[in-house]
Amino acid sequence: MYRFYTAFLILGLAWGQQPPQAAPPKRTPPPARDPNTPGYVKATELPDGQVPKPAQDGNFIIGPTHNPAPEMAVREGVPQGDIFEFTMESTDSKIYPGIAREAGTFAVVDPADPRKVIVNSFPRPYTRKVAVYVPKQYVKGTEAPFIVGADGPDRSLFVALDNLIHEKRVPVMIAISIGNGSGDAQGSQRGLEYDTMSGLYATFVEMEVLPLVEQKYGVKLTRNPDGRATMGCSSGASAALSMAWYRTDLYPRVLSYSGTYVYQQWPYNAETPRGAWEYHDSIIPNSPKKPLRIWMHISDRDNLITRDDYHDWVLANERMAKVLADKGYPYQFVFARNAAHCDRGVKAQTLPLALEYVWRGYSPR
Repeated sequence: MYRFYTAFLILGLAWGQQPPQAAPPKRTPPPARDPNTPGYVKATELPDGQVPKPAQDGNFIIGPTHNPAPEMAVREGVPQGDIFEFTMESTDSKIYPGIAREAGTFAVVDPADPRKVIVNSFPRPYTRKVAVYVPKQYVKGTEAPFIVGADGPDRSLFVALDNLIHEKRVPVMIAISIGNGSGDAQGSQRGLEYDTMSGLYATFVEMEVLPLVEQKYGVKLTRNPDGRATMGCSSGASAALSMAWYRTDLYPRVLSYSGTYVYQQWPYNAETPRGAWEYHDSIIPNSPKKPLRIWMHISDRDNLITRDDYHDWVLANERMAKVLADKGYPYQFVFARNAAHCDRGVKAQTLPLALEYVWRGYSPR
């Protein structure tokens, strides 16, 4: 696996020997998409301010108002979990030694092969923060379920868990909120971690993050895959799905906001030529059903890049909902009106619901 990664990295750095590219034209704000557009999934439109029930599968439309759920506020009398932070150095990683895209350069289509992009990328060390939430109800020495989140630290997650655990609506779980390795999109460390179509990021979490969490804070993380969940927004959401898809033995529960199920993968991989777009185009439709449970969101004004046909975030998530339904997966898909990419208001409104939905059916061994 490490040789495979190294070969990809060398290929990417070879592409990086290109002259700096001019900044792309300034993007116009994405238009609001209509959830009733022909070809989109049929969805139940809820009264403004309401969200689906945690027991409901299928497709739903919410908004245009997005008030925070009461569980997103600190409440008097509710035990607050302990939050710990530590820093990881790339020099200690055997999996992700670190890369970065050259400042002022952008991915451009390779004129020799339009399936690929040219990126100026080079080795560079990084640091990342990891935040660990341990609920007050955790009994030291016992095996606990947990959720892994991307682009951390995510303090709103910890507040939601305080309230949901107190009300016994989710298991007593530990949360591990992992910062990315910096940058964004093709040629960056974050892009390499989150947009690569493989189980490598899950391996990184398993081998290099979780052992540190157990060692530093005296917790015991379950090895039972049913007690493990993963979550993220944007490319963090596609990373969450890749952790589950490629390592279903580790992570069968997925929570996705504004998932980047589009063509952001770099370096090019002939096995998945359109990156995460392949999930709904070929991978999920042509694969046996896996034991996954998925909660998904998209916003009406979510990202749209017009350089090709593979960068429409709304269409990508609509297609995801369709293929999940066709294969019989348990999923809940929420289309939010009057909202943007990774919309904070939508997250504050729906995160308690999403967590409850993702953890339905969990039974500790």
